[in-house]
Amino acid sequence: MPYRDLFARPGAKAFTAGNLIARLPMGMFSVSAVVMIAGARGSYALAGAVTATGLAATALVAPWTARLVDRYGQARIAVPATLLAALGSLALVLCVRHDAPDWTLFAAYAATATTPNIGGMSRARWAHLLDGDPAALHTANAFEQAADELCFMLGPVVAAFLCGTLFPEAGTLVAVVLLLAGVLLFAAARSTEPPPGGASVRGTSPIRAPGIPPLLAVCVAVGTVFGAMEVVTLAFADARGQQAAAGVVLGLQAAGSCAAGLVYGRFRPSGPAEVRYVRCIAAMAALLTLPLLAAALTGSLLVLAGALLIAGMATAPTMVTGMALVQRRTPEGRLNEGMTLAVTGLLGGIACGSALGGWTAEHVSATAGYGVPVAAAVTALALSLGIRRPVPLVASLR
Repeated sequence: MPYRDLFARPGAKAFTAGNLIARLPMGMFSVSAVVMIAGARGSYALAGAVTATGLAATALVAPWTARLVDRYGQARIAVPATLLAALGSLALVLCVRHDAPDWTLFAAYAATATTPNIGGMSRARWAHLLDGDPAALHTANAFEQAADELCFMLGPVVAAFLCGTLFPEAGTLVAVVLLLAGVLLFAAARSTEPPPGGASVRGTSPIRAPGIPPLLAVCVAVGTVFGAMEVVTLAFADARGQQAAAGVVLGLQAAGSCAAGLVYGRFRPSGPAEVRYVRCIAAMAALLTLPLLAAALTGSLLVLAGALLIAGMATAPTMVTGMALVQRRTPEGRLNEGMTLAVTGLLGGIACGSALGGWTAEHVSATAGYGVPVAAAVTALALSLGIRRPVPLVASLR
């Protein structure tokens, strides 16, 4: 389905505009916090620990926030949840600015965990707006994944520019403004908002729905790929005295994924999604050997950048297909919660990958660290083999 037909649907442009504005800060907050805290306290260890705490808090709180969104509606929950998260970010700025005790930084950043899953809510709107049209929904999911990649590619660059050019708190403050503006614009587009599930949202969590646990396990493994790749690339660039270029190199990987996602969305896939998912993960595992080979054989950051650009092209098709499976297997009325659980799995994997990649880069070598994403992708492939058979479960739960 052409993208112009997708956005010709009534209300699509309005909620997408708010969605994109609100999602850009998702790639800004972490970098902004690290720069702000490390600059004020002189400790990257403290900065990393604070952001890791926020990640862990998000993994715990996000599914509950999503459940409330499913039960009471997007606008009713997303706006106050975003306001609470914004207050947490502002509290962090004040604590850093006024040299408050270290524990206050952890508490303030943990409060940002109420930030709603904007991408999940947007995908839920597409599912409601497109009314089960599989071809159109595939195109919409591909666009959403490309938007994710674009925001996480531009976010760190914008944050680093603001913090370095203006003042250390600038990145966080601008991110808060964008988040609030985007969510308010998104929530104002009421015509495309899925109806709240109300009391029907009670009952079995999506995490217990048949077919969902194996998908979440794969999400953790795929997240490990992302987390390890980021840390190892930073270490590889730093070892060659080119740390400033690491962001651009990682941005090329996201650019490859963004381009592949947009192309993937233009074609209607054939065959069961379960089979396509296995193939996509297999392609990811194969392409991830390119950065490992580039680092081991050439040691060139330029060659590595090209390898990451190509390797990134398997990311979006994998994520699009995986999210489609999550949508298909999540019980009716619980879509935001189901997709947020998938994102939580990714976040948990990213945390594990960061730790494994960092340990390998420090105790073995940065080059050897590129073996961690390959191993994680192979693990994801092995886990995905258990979900090859379609699960006709959601219809029965509906």
